[in-house]
This record gives sequence, structure tokens and C-alpha cells, in this order.
Amino acid sequence: MSGEERGARDAEGRDVAGTPTPEPTPADRHVPVMLDRVVALLAPALQHPGAVLVDATLGLGGHSEAFLRSCPQARLIGLDRDPEALRLAGERLAPYAERVTLVHAVYDELPRVLADLGVPAIDGILFDLGVSSMQLDEADRGFAYAQDAPLDMRMDTTAPTTAADILNTYSAAELARILFQYGEEKFSRRIADRIVKARETEPFTNSARLSELVRDAIPQAARRTGGHPAKRTFQALRIEVNGELEVLRRALPAAVAALALHGRIVVMSYHSLEDRIAKQTLAAATKTDVPDDLPVIPAGHEPYLKLLTRGAERPTEEELAENPRSASVRVRAAERVREKGLVA
Repeated sequence: MSGEERGARDAEGRDVAGTPTPEPTPADRHVPVMLDRVVALLAPALQHPGAVLVDATLGLGGHSEAFLRSCPQARLIGLDRDPEALRLAGERLAPYAERVTLVHAVYDELPRVLADLGVPAIDGILFDLGVSSMQLDEADRGFAYAQDAPLDMRMDTTAPTTAADILNTYSAAELARILFQYGEEKFSRRIADRIVKARETEPFTNSARLSELVRDAIPQAARRTGGHPAKRTFQALRIEVNGELEVLRRALPAAVAALALHGRIVVMSYHSLEDRIAKQTLAAATKTDVPDDLPVIPAGHEPYLKLLTRGAERPTEEELAENPRSASVRVRAAERVREKGLVA
């Protein structure tokens, strides 16, 4: 919510009507990424009675709120692994409570959630991947390398393993593997060796010490480009703590399978590893399962999906100016066009 929307304040912090202006909540501060485009991609599948939308990564509910407002016949099932996100999103979506079901679950649990709710198929599903704005902004979660905090990084605070656990127990080879595989860090072995040596003196507990160690481990010439030198290490640890890529590999095929005819899926990725999985999963379902040299594709063997985006869509200049956190987003979308051997 902008300052203009909240109204002008007088010298005592009251608005022009004399009412104290409330402090903004995390939901007030949250700016959903590429909101208009995401709504435009999914809304056509949600304009009929009984339509079901799954927000697989509910976060603070910004995207979901827009769908509930623009698709009055749709019902929302919101999933999130973070209990605090569910609480805050529940407050935000309270005006639509009769059309909202919130579930504490990781998105690869989608088949179980739908079975428990008696939902045979869905009309739309949104994946807004990566760490949420709320998690980044809460210093004590340890996601941000730019501020000192406990090395936690759990999206679900009830999960057993933290980033500190990984740093203090993984071997140098294991650490190097996740830094290279999940962070695409060229100096992964060098950083891993220094972590193992440093923890012999004192276990890792806070992010500032790790951030400094990574900065010192990377050659000075390599620090001049690519942003903060610790960002790839923090990304890799977060992915490992939360099992993000393994979960995504299970979740996307399950989501496609759950789509009703003409149902739509939108995937918002924030780094190349996520986007690669999304691209491969959607592309695989747009190909026929018969030999290429067959002159005619038999009925029932046509592709399941039709792509709605050409490649990965990126934010506009206006979007970037309004919401700098959208800089790395890539959006892919598809529609289900075959069910039970029929094409429509």
C-alpha cells in the first residue's frame, strides 16, 4: 500500500481525518510479482461455476487475493509449508473465507491434498517458487546474506534440519556438491574446504560469519561482478535445507495430471535450475508419444498440453521499477488440451 493510499500524515503521525495510521503489515508491504500477467494467464480457466484454483505457494496471498477478486465463481485451495505465511494469508483473504481452503503442505503433496478435499480435478494452478518476500524480510529466518541472523533457512519452521546443521555436519565433498549443483558456484570446493576448517574452531550459527568466509574465499577479481559473493552459497543452502528441486520435480508432473480439460498451469521461477525443470516438464507434455515418422497422429496420442507462453516471459520495465524483486523471474504457462483420448 503506497503512502498516497494511506493518506497524508500530520506532524503527530495521524491522517487528515485525525485517525492514527496503522503500521503496514507484511501483506501491505508485499508486491506480488507480475500480478496482472499471471492473472491474465490463469483467469480464462476460472470463469465458470465451481472452478478450482490451487495456489501451490501461497505466501502472503497477493496473487490469490487478485484471483478471488477477479474470478468470483472460483474456489481457492492455498498451500504453504510455512505456518506463519498461512496465518498472514488467512487474515488477508478473510473477506473471501467462504471460497478459501488453506492447507499446511508442501506442493508435492498436491495429490494427497486434493484427495483429502474430494477434488477430482483442478482448473488452474500457480507455482510462485523460491523464497517469499516475508521470509526474506524476517531477519531471524536467516535467508538473507546481507543481514546477520541465525542460519535457519527453513521455509517450514517445524522441519528438523537447518542451514547450520548442514554447514556443521556435511563433509567438504558434500558441501562442495550442493554449492556447485544448487548454487552454480565456481569456487565451491574452495568455499567448502574453508567451511570445514572454520567449524573446527567454532560451529557456524549466524549468517554474517558465513557471508564473510565466502567473500574471503572468492578471489578478489571474481568479486567485482555477479552481485554479492555469498548469494550463490546462500541459494544452495536454502535449496538443500528445503529440498526444493526434488520437491519441484515431483510436484509439476502431479499438477499437470490434476488439471481438468482446459485447465491451466503457471510456473514462476527465480533461478535457472527451477526454470529448467519447469521448461522440461511442460515441454515433455506438449510432445506426442508416437514415432516422428508417423504421417498421422492417432486419436488419444496428441500432446496433453499447449504452451501459452513463448519461452519464458520476463518482467516489463514498469514491473521492475515497481518491484525490483521481480528482476530474476521467468514465467511459463500451459493449458491442458487432452483428456481421456480427446482433443478439444
